[in-house]
Amino acid sequence: MMHPILRFIFVLLLVIKPLTAAADNTILILGDSLSAAYGLKQEQGWVKLLQDKYDEKDQSVYLVNASISGETTGGALRRLDALLSEFEPTHVLIELGGNDGLRGFPIKRLQTNLRDLITKSQQIGAKTAVMEVQIPPNYGPRYTKLFTDSFKTIADETDSELMPFFMLSIAGRPELMQNDNLHPNADAQPLIRDFMYKTINDWLD
Repeated sequence: MMHPILRFIFVLLLVIKPLTAAADNTILILGDSLSAAYGLKQEQGWVKLLQDKYDEKDQSVYLVNASISGETTGGALRRLDALLSEFEPTHVLIELGGNDGLRGFPIKRLQTNLRDLITKSQQIGAKTAVMEVQIPPNYGPRYTKLFTDSFKTIADETDSELMPFFMLSIAGRPELMQNDNLHPNADAQPLIRDFMYKTINDWLD
């Protein structure tokens, strides 16, 4: 397990632009390996590519990538207070739950953690979005359905944006996946960037 101080330093290294940069929208991204550029260089990941696109278009959007490979909703919850205090985001995007599901965590725990992540973010005035993460069907139809349905349930309950999962159009294409067949490769990152560019812009509008 990564020491808390090392985790914090790691998060700081993932900040896309200088902390002094002024932006109308500061988006804190709480994600797992899918957003942390697992197996790739940071500059190849979709978050950095998306920041570059915002910069090229002179859009006042500042992305803080607080994603960590292997992260769970519980792990993010333990880090959240410090992140909110440090970056004061106007928006918080939650791309988490996949590792909870892959480890078979109870659905109620998943929902409670998502709810708490959103509530804490909203308490500082941030707008919130939760991605409808999906897991492989081999966990059984009942668990899989309860898992997927949890994201809409919590989004509706907390008046948060429900975002579609960016892996839906990627995971079924072997040429876009790394050898582990779990993580998108470098060729997939621009596709995810473009998907998230539209999705986040719709949210901001």
